[in-house]
Amino acid sequence: MSADRFQEPAPWPQPGWRRRTYDVIFGHDTPAGLRFDLLLIIFIVASVVVTMADSVASLRARHETLFYALEWGFTLLFTAEYITRLLIVERPARYVRSFFGIVDLLAILPTYLSLLIAGSQYLLVVRLLRILRIFRLLKLVRYVSEAGVMLTALSRSRRKIFVFLIFMLILVTVFGALMYLIEGPQNGFTSIPIGMYWAIVTVATVGFGDIAPATALGRMVTSVLILIGYGIIAVPTGIYTAELMNTLKGQIDDRECERCGLLGHLSDARFCRRCGERF
Repeated sequence: MSADRFQEPAPWPQPGWRRRTYDVIFGHDTPAGLRFDLLLIIFIVASVVVTMADSVASLRARHETLFYALEWGFTLLFTAEYITRLLIVERPARYVRSFFGIVDLLAILPTYLSLLIAGSQYLLVVRLLRILRIFRLLKLVRYVSEAGVMLTALSRSRRKIFVFLIFMLILVTVFGALMYLIEGPQNGFTSIPIGMYWAIVTVATVGFGDIAPATALGRMVTSVLILIGYGIIAVPTGIYTAELMNTLKGQIDDRECERCGLLGHLSDARFCRRCGERF
């Protein structure tokens, strides 16, 4: 994930109301743009607080009408903002496909979906993702690129992790069927899928306890699966860590500091990490 994906679209080329509005909505270096972003963040936080309060039964019973009005008020406000962004950018399709374009759209969809699917308005907490704009306000966009290192490592390890997941699927299927045979419906193992659910919970060492073996043989199998779980739970972590180290090594060259002789600096480093000598 590069910082470019977090950049806003290019400004409207012709002067006029679109350009002036763009300077306010996308102009993070201007006083008006800064005030707009800060006000937007306040509204985002307020809308999420309202959504969270609406999920509390006692508060909803007393202020249901108020919460409903506020949710729609915030949604209409963010909808107007989203439409305005589409009108003032040079290439609306690029904005729609951008990271913030997708987040802005997801921030308003749950309220409209609530007209069709009851309770979907509680997904409005996704609006918190819009606060990521604070990275631009605090001039921290360059640090977002550091997340690309982790995503690159995850991408490189995806085949190994996929093989691991296939192995885990086979494992829980075998143990799920085994427990269905040993324990049976009388002890809660009413089907092989239920046994697989129990095996997943057990091998992950979560142990909800909603389904538990009652026979001695079943408990022995459970003990074996728990030990297996402890042994393999670190496998995906190890795979990812190894790929992360390989990714980091790819960013390190053999540049030597002329002052202190230290080797192994990042390829884009401009100063020695030991003595501060400029390259």
